[in-house]
Amino acid sequence: MPKQKISIGTWITIPNEQITEIIAKSPYDWIVIDLEHSTMSLDQAENLIRIIDANKKKSYVRITSDSTDQIKRMLDAGASGIIAPMIETFQQGKAIMDACFYPPRGRRSMGLYRAQGFGEKIAKNKYIKTQSKKIEVFFQIESKIALDNLDEIFSLPINGCFIGPYDLSLSLGDPGNFTSREFKKAEKKIIDYAKKYKIYCGFHQVEPEPKSIDAISKKGFSMIAYSVDFRMLDVMARSPFK
Repeated sequence: MPKQKISIGTWITIPNEQITEIIAKSPYDWIVIDLEHSTMSLDQAENLIRIIDANKKKSYVRITSDSTDQIKRMLDAGASGIIAPMIETFQQGKAIMDACFYPPRGRRSMGLYRAQGFGEKIAKNKYIKTQSKKIEVFFQIESKIALDNLDEIFSLPINGCFIGPYDLSLSLGDPGNFTSREFKKAEKKIIDYAKKYKIYCGFHQVEPEPKSIDAISKKGFSMIAYSVDFRMLDVMARSPFK
């Protein structure tokens, strides 16, 4: 069972190496490279993974959909884990898990790229023998359909889940309202099921409001994605004029 110490990370959507380096030098536990809601290319994502690695932080990549096409390429580039958006069924989740792990656990094919040391000493390759078994997988729960299938989805050996607050509130018929009775009920259900299956439960706090961290942790979340690069820049850029 994960420890209840709150793990704090953040989100990167701007494919800028200097911005990523500044954030990676901050005391975040992990950094998510977002391919779903950005125009970032895989080449750009790989460069950001290198920077995050150099600063000894975990690099997670949020893929664009439940398609498995990007997974092996981002893992071969050295990503620490994968965040899969809009997971609604066991079948979707199983396909993601299969793509993340080598046989016999999964069906990931073996490449010889950055993660594997560019093919040096394959028979004794540390990544293939050890590190590849420690890939972290998180599912995003973002819809009413997913809420109905939590038992099946969480029965998979994932590390945790993230609530996608905007898409979840949209699915519940009240976009952006995180205080509605329906949203709070859904939020509690996800937290309770995460505890039942002894996995991490994360929340993405989009606005850079430090006071929100304590309130979110008190709800029972064990991971917090604190803001996103463009919101941090926007808020700070406007702050002298408020």
